[in-house]
Amino acid sequence: MPIGRADDHVKGVLKNLLVNAPFCRVEVKKTSTLIAFPPFLGNRKKGYLGGLQFKYTMIRMHVKVLYEDNHSIAVVKPAGFLSQGDNTGNMSIFGEVKKYLKEKYKKPGNVYLGLVHRLDRPVSGIILFAKTSKGAARLSEQFRNHHIEKIYHALVLVKPPKSKGVLIHHLIKDEKLRKGREKSSGKQAVLYYEVVTFSGKYSLLKIKIEGGQFHQIRSQLSLAGFPIIGDIKYGGETWGDDKTIALCATRLSFHTATTDTRVTLSIEIPKEWEKYVR
Repeated sequence: MPIGRADDHVKGVLKNLLVNAPFCRVEVKKTSTLIAFPPFLGNRKKGYLGGLQFKYTMIRMHVKVLYEDNHSIAVVKPAGFLSQGDNTGNMSIFGEVKKYLKEKYKKPGNVYLGLVHRLDRPVSGIILFAKTSKGAARLSEQFRNHHIEKIYHALVLVKPPKSKGVLIHHLIKDEKLRKGREKSSGKQAVLYYEVVTFSGKYSLLKIKIEGGQFHQIRSQLSLAGFPIIGDIKYGGETWGDDKTIALCATRLSFHTATTDTRVTLSIEIPKEWEKYVR
């Protein structure tokens, strides 16, 4: 079957598995073997499904732009993708935003893009980049001085004991395990939560933090006894995608780089969460 002409069944599976990555090149051919679809780990993969062997190549991530001015750009990072590229060569939102700007403005050569904060790979949500060095300096200063407000939503197992609460822990980064861990000598981390809905098994929480420690939200919710769905590293329950967790940066508020104008951006929780909060 020619490239891009997969049958409807395979297309449907790819649509479900490659969430937020709609631009794929797909090649399908018949095979007599049925093998489980492998998890997405890179930019090119092979899979077997329903007697068909298919091959896909990620050629472009969809960049959803929420805000852009001369000095900054805010987009939605899909869960499962890196904030910035690393030595694995896997796709990153940083790299895709650079491509977006290069094509939009038809810029020759390299495009400047400043990374002023990050979201963990399995986390989705709003991420802000600087388009100029001035923008990078001004936005970084706002992050350092805690003038940028960030709100998260998370799906957790069980219902917290209070509808609103404050969690305080002292955390360190365990370099060996690549985890946040509680220790009396660690830096203080404060997390404010509010239960938005409870379905009988799962709770949707609205979260704001102080501290910005490594894996702070993931660590603190786990320590409190209600880990995030999908966050196996911190004791969370498994769900349909082992590369993502149910944590999303849903709101970001900041001042523009060159004015006193306050910009507030927000997004809805991911659609795949809806069946957990009904």
